[in-house]
Amino acid sequence: MPTAASTGPRVVLVGPPGAGKTTVGLALASRWQLVARDTDSDVEAAAGKPVSDIFVEDGEERFRALEHEAVARALAEHDGVLALGGGAVLHPATQEALAAYRAGGGVVVFLDVSLAHAAPRVGFNQSRPLLLGNPRARWKELMDQRRPVYQDVATVVVLTDGLTPEQVAERIESELAALRTQRLATTQATQEERS
Repeated sequence: MPTAASTGPRVVLVGPPGAGKTTVGLALASRWQLVARDTDSDVEAAAGKPVSDIFVEDGEERFRALEHEAVARALAEHDGVLALGGGAVLHPATQEALAAYRAGGGVVVFLDVSLAHAAPRVGFNQSRPLLLGNPRARWKELMDQRRPVYQDVATVVVLTDGLTPEQVAERIESELAALRTQRLATTQATQEERS
């Protein structure tokens, strides 16, 4: 289990639709005996309707505002595993909140995935309003736009192609163990320099 940030979630998962954020979050939470939380579910609970209905009835701008509120609330109060909606990282205030979370010792994991592996997971169905029209082309376009942001907010990147949620969880644990070792070595080196 990773070392917790001073406040907030044990780990935050980000990535595009089809990366497995929700299922990997549940796998990690089960392994670590923590609670999993998904900001898309928080948005739906707050709005009293599915994400697709929020987009159609209220517009993307309203959805993004609700999403940012959900992320800010979850970063402040949730101490388990947190999965963010695919576009949540696009909000500048969310990027700042994730930077503050990382500065406090938190870990953001970018679950990367190729189109070939995302397609069967997502199914490119109607419940994903940003993928309407030509879903494969739209997914690739979104990913091309978002990839630099995902990479910028992430502490660790894990490719999920061809892996089960359990295998991704194991890979995340390995990455977190390596990160802990690296942080410990940096801390020790800094203390030696001061002595």
